[in-house]
Amino acid sequence: MLQVAARAAGSKGGDDLVALDVSEPLPLVDIFLLVSARSERNVAAIADEIEEQLLAAGHKRLRREGRQQARWVLLDFGDLVVHVFHDEERTYYGLERLWKDCPAVPIEAAEPVGWRSTDLSRADFKIAARM
Repeated sequence: MLQVAARAAGSKGGDDLVALDVSEPLPLVDIFLLVSARSERNVAAIADEIEEQLLAAGHKRLRREGRQQARWVLLDFGDLVVHVFHDEERTYYGLERLWKDCPAVPIEAAEPVGWRSTDLSRADFKIAARM
């Protein structure tokens, strides 16, 4: 489910993807996927694509919030909760800081530019992509 959502986000220009294992503090959720976008239109497009791809893969959406304003869209698929942020909202709310004790979950990216995992920083991916 995480990989489907990550590929969908990447296909619409999602940036700085981070997956966190929140199963310890939140028993009803396993993973938060955080995604950034540069505009409201991009936030909406990324959220729509993630939702479409997860539904097509047979996953049930439990809740969606924030789509109309498209500054921070939350997609709740039970075990996976996706947060698609406008860059400014992501910085302001700082979910990575709030959940800093939760381990990162590796994301297998088909296209490495703009992705971040526990092993390589975003800059490392961009350098690797140029080689």
